[in-house]
Amino acid sequence: MNKLEKNEFIDSLAVKLADAKTFYLTDIAALDAEASSKLRRLCFNKQVSMQVVKNTLLKKAMERVEGKNYEELFGTLKGNTSIMFTDVANAPAKLIKEFRKKNDKPLLKGAFVEESIYLGEENLDTLANLKSKEELIGDIIMLLQSPAKNVISGLQSGGNTLSGLVKTLSER
Repeated sequence: MNKLEKNEFIDSLAVKLADAKTFYLTDIAALDAEASSKLRRLCFNKQVSMQVVKNTLLKKAMERVEGKNYEELFGTLKGNTSIMFTDVANAPAKLIKEFRKKNDKPLLKGAFVEESIYLGEENLDTLANLKSKEELIGDIIMLLQSPAKNVISGLQSGGNTLSGLVKTLSER
């Protein structure tokens, strides 16, 4: 890659980083071709975009993004690095956990989720348990519907009991 190509790559990566609400940095070193292919296929099926990047180029792209501070992630940029972009905050974490049932990698280096930074492998379970925006909205709707359902159910059962009593009394 010549200098011009590197600058174009850094600019395009900086645009992706600026637009992304969520991305994960992982280590996929030592995966053979078959395992790497399976991981890429799993990423594609889960709507996660995975790209292997050079640490120096990624750091320069992070520095070019205005309005966001990625300095905490700079320490993770050692060794082999791949970046996973997604719209669903917990999708890459679930994907990593699922893939690691049969493989040792990928390892989580860090994650940027909705302006929060998570560093290290110990945050994988936390990230996997995060609820997406749609899941949170669904939970709120269920909580709001529950009292209304209880009132309606009580009125319906009470009405059935009352009509049963009236019918029994009229038959006597």
